[in-house]
Amino acid sequence: MIKTLFYKEVLMEFRQKNLLGSIIIYIIGTIFITALSLKGKIDKPTWNALFWIIHLFTSVNISVKNFNSKSNEINLFTYLYYKPTDLIIAKMLYNIVFIIGASLLTFFFYSLFIKNQADNLPLFLIVLITGSAGLASVLTIMSALASKAGGNFALISILSFPLLTPLLIVIIKLSKQAVDGIEWAGVNFNLLYALLALNIINIALNILLFKYLWKD
Repeated sequence: MIKTLFYKEVLMEFRQKNLLGSIIIYIIGTIFITALSLKGKIDKPTWNALFWIIHLFTSVNISVKNFNSKSNEINLFTYLYYKPTDLIIAKMLYNIVFIIGASLLTFFFYSLFIKNQADNLPLFLIVLITGSAGLASVLTIMSALASKAGGNFALISILSFPLLTPLLIVIIKLSKQAVDGIEWAGVNFNLLYALLALNIINIALNILLFKYLWKD
């Protein structure tokens, strides 16, 4: 059932190519404007901070669509036919895949227009993929909450900020180590373990709490 729901999400996304195209244009446009403004003059901390700002807002834009169904018939069918656990897992998996893909695309164009300054590239990519999965898990449940609050998706940014703050702190610290080119022997693995733990906690809470939200 989870596989079917995941496939449905992917199929619906590719049927609405304008939404996919708008995300790609948003990524390229934002990075291009940033590159024009900076004119290649950027230090490593600024490079790191700007990258995660761009990726965070891209992730929020992607997550807005997760529960953005205006059809009461579709919502009723989904409620009656699918288990809430299967639904939230499929939504999270789809969001994780989409946001990780967007993160890699963002990194590609960011490196192309502004130049890659991550000296420890493997570590940066690990943080990028793991951090993107964490962002996706938090924003998925926030999208569900916003849909239950009358479809006011501006609430996603407001509600998700307290939950994203500890995740972003760990991500920024780890990615700074990657940008500074710290060798693996000097990497703070406790931060990496904390990032993985936050991801597991967020996913578990989503699965446990969504069924109560879905019943309302």
